[in-house]
Amino acid sequence: MEFNLSTFVLEIINFLILIWILQRLFYKPLLEVIAKRKQFIELTLNEAKNLQAQAEQQRSLYENRQKLWEQEKQAAVTSLHQQFDAERKTQLDKLSSDLEQERQKAKVTLSKQQRELQQQAEKQALKNGAKFAGLLLQQTASPELETCLAKLLLNQLTRLPELSLLTLGTKKSVMIKITSAYPLTEKMRSQLEQKLQSLISSQITVQYLEDVALLAGLRIDIGAWVLNANLQHELTGFAEMAYESE
Repeated sequence: MEFNLSTFVLEIINFLILIWILQRLFYKPLLEVIAKRKQFIELTLNEAKNLQAQAEQQRSLYENRQKLWEQEKQAAVTSLHQQFDAERKTQLDKLSSDLEQERQKAKVTLSKQQRELQQQAEKQALKNGAKFAGLLLQQTASPELETCLAKLLLNQLTRLPELSLLTLGTKKSVMIKITSAYPLTEKMRSQLEQKLQSLISSQITVQYLEDVALLAGLRIDIGAWVLNANLQHELTGFAEMAYESE
């Protein structure tokens, strides 16, 4: 096979033309497609990285929010427990105070009831004693008892101050009424008159009366003065005691 230069040159020219055609019609558009594809891939990767970064940021934010929520929840639970404890303590203190007040009221009420029962017992005892004493005095009324009461009155008169210095003033004559349940003996009348005259500087006039309502004993009226030593007066006192005890 002989080497043909013209053919060789034509082949070279054809090859160059083919390269130009390939570069013009195929290689350059292919490079553009590759470049666009590469750019698209880079954009996609950047977007994926951005999305991943955003996802990481969101995850971190979520975790932080979850931690904060847990802390807030724990703080709320702690605060609620503290409020429960404080409210329970307040209620227990109030209950204790109420119970103490009720105990004090019950104590006061019981003490009052005990005093009332004691007073009622004392009043009943006083009432029974007054009734018994009244019955006893009524049954013991007699001339002998009246004599004893008259002597007792004479002894008491020795302890009185002079009547003229008290209420009788400067009267020249004083009327005295001596009332008895039984007739007085002359000796007893004389003793009474002497004793009364020793106490009164003015002249005395004595009037003797009898009143069975006195039961036994004497009643002496000297102006506004009334001296009692008789069972009627004592029974009246017992009756008043019994009435006051009711």
